[in-house]
Amino acid sequence: MKKYGALLDCSAFYPSITDYYSHDRSQIPFLRVNEIQNGLINITDETVFLPEEILVANRKTIAIAYPGDIIIAKGGNTLAKVGLVTDEFPCYATCRDVIILRTDNLKNLNKYYLWAFLHSAYGQGILWRSASQTGQPHLTLPSILEIRIPDITNIQNDIETLYLKSVEKKHQAESLYDSAQQQLLNGLQFALPSVSASSIAEKKLSDSFGLSGRLDAEYYQPKYDELFAVLSKQVRRPLGQLVSRMKSIEPGSEYYGDTGIPFIRVSDVSKTGIDNPSIMIPENIEPNIDRLYPKKDTILFSKDGSVGIAFKITEDMKAVTSSALLHLRVNNTSEILPDYLTLVLNSEIVQLQAERDASGAIIQHWKLSDIEKVVIPILPYDMQFEIAKKVQQSFLLREKANDLIQIAVKAVELAIEDSEEIASKWLEENTRLLEG
Repeated sequence: MKKYGALLDCSAFYPSITDYYSHDRSQIPFLRVNEIQNGLINITDETVFLPEEILVANRKTIAIAYPGDIIIAKGGNTLAKVGLVTDEFPCYATCRDVIILRTDNLKNLNKYYLWAFLHSAYGQGILWRSASQTGQPHLTLPSILEIRIPDITNIQNDIETLYLKSVEKKHQAESLYDSAQQQLLNGLQFALPSVSASSIAEKKLSDSFGLSGRLDAEYYQPKYDELFAVLSKQVRRPLGQLVSRMKSIEPGSEYYGDTGIPFIRVSDVSKTGIDNPSIMIPENIEPNIDRLYPKKDTILFSKDGSVGIAFKITEDMKAVTSSALLHLRVNNTSEILPDYLTLVLNSEIVQLQAERDASGAIIQHWKLSDIEKVVIPILPYDMQFEIAKKVQQSFLLREKANDLIQIAVKAVELAIEDSEEIASKWLEENTRLLEG
């Protein structure tokens, strides 16, 4: 065992910057714990961005991460989540809930191996044991510096190769998904830039409050009128006529624990997948709890917090979701395909409707009555099939990317448990099977 030193950093106290949040990808992404997914830093539609001048003004309190750095969650239910910063952006601002482990000054230690070790069962166990136990457990910079890394050398380059292959497949998956989205918009003749950015609208009281019951000005922005004008030219149906829905349970934080059934919250779900839930609930919390397990082809759809996130389940799951996630099931797959519907739900077409309906609230909440009225455009079946095929291929590539990560982590565990020789053989066999 060798003890390695690495430069650690984290953000200190800084004034509220929520007023500067945006989704402008030309700005600098702001990494929070939610961006740590399956061992990687994943920039999603829910990621917020900050202007560079805000970071310059707070340069002594907001720490900046760079590609190759390792991010570790400091505390709470997400303690010890580990992510490797990708090169998608030149730099990343970080919140106070994470620690940056800089890897550019490591000697005789491959950063990809270090990341895989910290992400493994052994690394996770050490991180949890290193956490301060005063009050709520949390990690500190000195506690991480004391971690000893197993002296494993022969498979370090193999771990790096697997990581780079994983990133390549992830990029291919993103390209296919973007192509499917563009094909959808082209088929609907919908171009987002054409939707008005004006925030000024003139409405008669009888044409506004009398129909909608809403008095908040945001609800009547011209872009929503333009959206529905485009949709009026399409074959369309209200979402409530296309799907059946089921609502799950909200057990309460007093039932949260480390053992039992995985409990999936909105923060665990993105349009590209479900992160490993950090919370478990007792199996006996509800009679016949298996009726709440998401089944294959169920679409999870968020109605609270980050509203309008959709993800289709590809196989039956033994897990329970938060009541903030609706379970949608397509009534007639000869009319609309589940993968196509999921793509539409994640598109700007539905996101704009979610934005309109949930506006005016401090904490976003999308009423079930409004969700059922969401307008879903329905392209011809052959076009749906082409789009759905691209979506499926995209997710298959993403699964292979995640599998490569898991192979790398398992190899580290085998090297620690048995020998590097056994780990190397296991790597060779499983990588060949995956690529075959």
